Amino acid sequence: MSNAAAHINISTARIGEILLFMRACSEPQLEMALNAQEERGGRLGEILLAQEAITEEQLLSALSQQSGIPIVTELNAEEIDPGLVRDLSMAYARDNLFLPLEDEGNVIRVAVHDPFNTYIIDDLQVLLHKEMDPVLVPKQHLLDTIHHVFDRRAAADQVVDEMQEADLGIIAQDLGETTKDILEEEGEAPIIRLVNSVLNQAVKEQVSDIHIEPFEREIIVRFRKDGVLREIIRAPRRYHASIASRIKIMGNLNIAEKRIPQDGRIRIKVAGNDVDIRLSTVPTGHGERLVMRLLDRSATVLNLDTLGLGGEPAKTFYQSIKQPHGIVLVTGPTGSGKTTTLYAALTLINKPDINILTIEDPVEYRLEGIGQMQVNPKIGFTFSTGLRAILRQDPDVVLIGETRDLETAEIAVQASLTGHLVFTTLHTNDAASSFTRLIDMGVEPFLIASTVLCAQAQRLVRKLCLHCRQPFEPSDVDLELLGVERQHVPPTAKFYKANGCDECAQSGYSGRLGIFEVMQVTDPIRKLILDRSDAQAIKRAARESAHGMLTLREDGAHKVFEGLTTIDEILRVTQQDSG
Repeated sequence: MSNAAAHINISTARIGEILLFMRACSEPQLEMALNAQEERGGRLGEILLAQEAITEEQLLSALSQQSGIPIVTELNAEEIDPGLVRDLSMAYARDNLFLPLEDEGNVIRVAVHDPFNTYIIDDLQVLLHKEMDPVLVPKQHLLDTIHHVFDRRAAADQVVDEMQEADLGIIAQDLGETTKDILEEEGEAPIIRLVNSVLNQAVKEQVSDIHIEPFEREIIVRFRKDGVLREIIRAPRRYHASIASRIKIMGNLNIAEKRIPQDGRIRIKVAGNDVDIRLSTVPTGHGERLVMRLLDRSATVLNLDTLGLGGEPAKTFYQSIKQPHGIVLVTGPTGSGKTTTLYAALTLINKPDINILTIEDPVEYRLEGIGQMQVNPKIGFTFSTGLRAILRQDPDVVLIGETRDLETAEIAVQASLTGHLVFTTLHTNDAASSFTRLIDMGVEPFLIASTVLCAQAQRLVRKLCLHCRQPFEPSDVDLELLGVERQHVPPTAKFYKANGCDECAQSGYSGRLGIFEVMQVTDPIRKLILDRSDAQAIKRAARESAHGMLTLREDGAHKVFEGLTTIDEILRVTQQDSG
């Protein structure tokens, strides 16, 4: 048998020969298993596994080589559409160890444990009317994922069943301004229970957004948590009008108007917590699409250290926000945590002898001891008109939610020149681009150079779940993508990869933190601004300065070294550093 193992043809070899070739087991162990198979029957690989001659990993590897089917060791149950198992029973999937994973058009990717159970593949092709593309998955992991996916389907089915048993006309009860805890609304109609259930689950999971999307035959509810969307339930499309009407009533919107976008606000209690919800509706070809942004009013505003701002970047930022006048710019795309950073900065400098006023769209969190105003373009109350009014209120510090136009930018500059400290946000990719953005708006370079104290760019990355993160050794390619040479990796660095467990809903991540690029406006940078230099030249000067500005990716690399996040996360939210 050893001679056969030395010259093996994998495509035609039997499982025992492959295991010998892999040196997974010895010849005596194989002989013992073959004798047991002859006496009692059964699969040779399973017998070797039961005799602890091989591991499941070795058996899967041998089966993969024999069948040509790839191995997948990690499945994310939250990313699997429960609709794929709608016509299947959990007992059938569990007993035969299979699970549809993804619909790829004409083909469905399916997880199996036994690559030679062709009856299952044939049955699935008949049931689902598509070709199957199998992958091999370890037994226990496959079973756990089967249970999780079918549990999600059962929860959605229960709600849909309740809906089908009830009269699903438009529910237009007088809700008024009530902030009754939605968990106390046990006896309400099914649509109300459905909406309350979705809101309750969203608050419980600390999601930031709820998306309700109508399509041709169904509606899909998705949650955004830690910046990533995942599907929660699907329901028949005929319920969409009732669900949309219920939510629009809660937001005091016109339920009869479905042709134009509408914006509203909902205030609820969930398990005793006050939650504000920003509601947005837009018309689509299949009905109104609703998005709800959740703002937990009982949540405390994080401090800058908790947000992830530390080291030299923190010193630069602290120094800027404690100046008596000037402009502090925070830049980044929508959803990068700019407002949260500025709220944390305001909380840090808020004292009884300082008058702080803000103008925002909208006011996301109420801050104790700070005057906050919300713009209302419908009545002509814009950032520029509101800012003029604020400056007549004798403020020391002014927060402008966003500088969108030349008029607002010029008023902010004038405010800083007349002795006010101004915080504001811009939409740019990095810190250096904020200066060229203001020049493009029409602000004179000499005004920018004399007023801006610092510009900070930021992004949010997902934090690794501490319960299931797994250490790993990065390859040279991984480090190259991160922009770090191996000899420059600190000896204390600890690299981890995301795994997934019940604590983090199988995502591998829990919570978010910021990565930052803080540029102090020094004399060399002022000269470049006056010369209308491009963003790359300004960035190079900042990096060559005495302290040396860290770019977003470099700060992200430090977060990876500390075991807080992964290389994949940093690459997801940053672009290649240049300049």
